[in-house]
Amino acid sequence: MDFNTVSVIGLGYIGLPTAAVIASRGINVIGVEINQAAVDTINKGEIHIVEPDLDIVVKSVVSTGNLKATTQVEKADAFMIAVPTPFLHTQEDEHKPDLSYIESAAKAIAPVLEKGNLVILESTSPVGATEKLAGWLKQARPDLSFPQDVGDSADINVAHCPERVLPGYVLQELVSNDRVIGGISSACSEKAATLYKTFVRGECIITNARTAEMAKLTENSFRDVNIAFANELSTICDQLNINVWELTKLANRHPRVNILNSGPGVGGHCIAVDPWFIVDSCPEQAKLIKQARLTNDAKPYYVIEQIREAADQFKRPVIACLGLAFKADIDDLRESPALQIVTALSKENIGEIIAVEPNVKSLPKDLAGKVKLASLQEAVKDANVIVVLVDHKEFKSADKTVFAKKVVIDTRGIL
Repeated sequence: MDFNTVSVIGLGYIGLPTAAVIASRGINVIGVEINQAAVDTINKGEIHIVEPDLDIVVKSVVSTGNLKATTQVEKADAFMIAVPTPFLHTQEDEHKPDLSYIESAAKAIAPVLEKGNLVILESTSPVGATEKLAGWLKQARPDLSFPQDVGDSADINVAHCPERVLPGYVLQELVSNDRVIGGISSACSEKAATLYKTFVRGECIITNARTAEMAKLTENSFRDVNIAFANELSTICDQLNINVWELTKLANRHPRVNILNSGPGVGGHCIAVDPWFIVDSCPEQAKLIKQARLTNDAKPYYVIEQIREAADQFKRPVIACLGLAFKADIDDLRESPALQIVTALSKENIGEIIAVEPNVKSLPKDLAGKVKLASLQEAVKDANVIVVLVDHKEFKSADKTVFAKKVVIDTRGIL
């Protein structure tokens, strides 16, 4: 099957790099995004997110005409859905998957679907989401046949292939990483694999849709459980007056031990969210996964209490919080424990709060007027309490002697 035109629905942290990489292979790509400002930026050959080298690729494929952005869905041979899949907080305080973005994408592409088209869900999703996507498409287009009804002979092929890239290395890992591809039928899987083989050097491994969905959730839940161990260990070491960073290095000298580094919590659009999808699906069985989530969700409150204690040492506390992103050297604030901590501090009468985030130009609306955005040099000069929340390269390379006369809370072990 030839793919002359591919449509990528959602031009965020995954969709835009994916669209750019496919376009770089000479395939015409139509990127669909509801944010008009992002569309205008991309069509100028520029980017609206921070990702190393992405600006170079986007500029190139826009200039050749292989990538264009629009707010309207157009006909294509394949549609790749890369929209958010957050969770909802219900009145019972449970974490329920929010599939409304996927449903909206389905309704948007349904009118332009034609026999032979391929629809791929890339968004990390709870088990069964791909089947729901196919159901929404069928409901909107009863004139077409779908694989849940007629299997390999369906007019429209539907598959799931979860993104599994690391922010900061997205362009590299989109090409080099293995991909798990799960179709609703075997024909769906094969056609999806054909598309991915146009730009993926890693192995394209075929399974069914439900297993592909669970594979991504399992990868991130595994990480979450191990981070929870590290975060719990850090609080234990505080109580026992032990340097957790030294302890971790020593323990990891064992050939079968690999403890992760602790931090102020867990953030991002994957690890902080995906385990809840498993818990929601099987609440009685997912006890360890749920406890890991609770442990990591509690870590920001532990850090906040440490900051309160440090602030109490001064008549006029000035607290510099280094980092707002959920991980180093990116601008992504989604589910960021650093942002959660700074937001919580801004609501307390604890002192002056200064934020240092070299990857953003302005603060989120919730912090505007409450928190000052400053350079590292300015913040360190004015503050008496320094809180390291993200291990950005600018912080790791800073002159550590300037912190000597400050009260420092280092959640990343860089000082």
